[in-house]
Amino acid sequence: MEIVHGRCAGLDVHKRTVVACVITPEVRETRTFGTMTKDLLELGDWLAEHGVTHVAMESTGVFWKPVFNVLEEAFTVWVVNAHHIKAVPGRKTDVKDAEWIADLLRHGLVRPSFIPDRPQRELRELLRHRQSLVQQRAQVAQRIQKVLEGANIKLSAVATDILGVSGRAILDALAGGEHDPERLAALAKGRLQEKREALVAALQGRMGRHQRLILKSLLRQLRFLDEEVEGFSDEVSQRMGGPFDEALERMDEIPGMGRRTAERLLGEIGLNMSVFPSSEHLASWARLCPGNHESAGKRKSGRTGHANRWVRSALVEAAWGASRTRGTYFSSQYHRIAARRGKKRAIIAVAHAMLVTIYHMLRHGTRYRDLGADYLDQRSREAVRRNAVRRLERLGYTVTLQPQPAFS
Repeated sequence: MEIVHGRCAGLDVHKRTVVACVITPEVRETRTFGTMTKDLLELGDWLAEHGVTHVAMESTGVFWKPVFNVLEEAFTVWVVNAHHIKAVPGRKTDVKDAEWIADLLRHGLVRPSFIPDRPQRELRELLRHRQSLVQQRAQVAQRIQKVLEGANIKLSAVATDILGVSGRAILDALAGGEHDPERLAALAKGRLQEKREALVAALQGRMGRHQRLILKSLLRQLRFLDEEVEGFSDEVSQRMGGPFDEALERMDEIPGMGRRTAERLLGEIGLNMSVFPSSEHLASWARLCPGNHESAGKRKSGRTGHANRWVRSALVEAAWGASRTRGTYFSSQYHRIAARRGKKRAIIAVAHAMLVTIYHMLRHGTRYRDLGADYLDQRSREAVRRNAVRRLERLGYTVTLQPQPAFS
């Protein structure tokens, strides 16, 4: 086979060791190193001595990250999908794995995964941590609701948001020992004051001492998480200035896409769309397109498979928001597909369409332009007419179609 990279190395990365195999025209050598920073620097020096230009390793958990961080400045480092480099079954050792990876790299039989540059990787970690904090906050809110239900307090049946200004004031009073429904209801603000009678009835419960202790603890956790989310949001805003601001403004025009969701997406895929040859490549990388599995002329499973869960969750969240908008293309697409294939498949289809839209907006610098709710009907006008006639005829009607006169 043709040699693509003459001086290369394959790394079999583990938690405590890295087995490295160097292949050059002069030598084929394998050595084992530790994973401490000192050991990784020695690995880099050893690779440089042999004139290595390209290095490949599997994406094994998080263990590849420290190796990548040390080697990326001096070498072209590829992180490859472990499913793409499975060796022929047989005797398996760490040395053979490293040699196999090096051989595949040498002959150009592996493809690198998308690894963004260091500033974007740092931004991505910040955004992922913030999202984890938001999820923890949601769990705390659910536990607060559970404590209230256990105390026969039906605050959520009256207040839309029990963690709003009024809800927080009432919860703090409950945790502080207040039990009089009239006094608790008097803490309501704004429009919630109009529901005073219902609020008094909802706040008449039996909260025990142990439930007040739990509620106090949960409220402290909630305040801590709110402060943490706010702090990380400030850091993200500072890092996403400049070109990110303009892209975030344009993405905010997409139905269902809020600024925070747009930040999460840009943190994962970046602004430079040239790393993806086409929108199809981006959708495939995000696993938001149907799988392709055909054998003997039969189409088998079309599952999307596993991928970057942060991209997928952000787009699915935006797709659900877009499905509830009125008079938009994404809402129309969702309802058409949901009627035939179900809600979950429809949401994935909308998420795919949104990702393709974002790709072209970022690549070409364009703004969002909604195609309209009737775009799909106008595109297949004849098919819509035939289906409507067929459905009415099945119901026992005789249908005569007459074009509507044009109005001047």
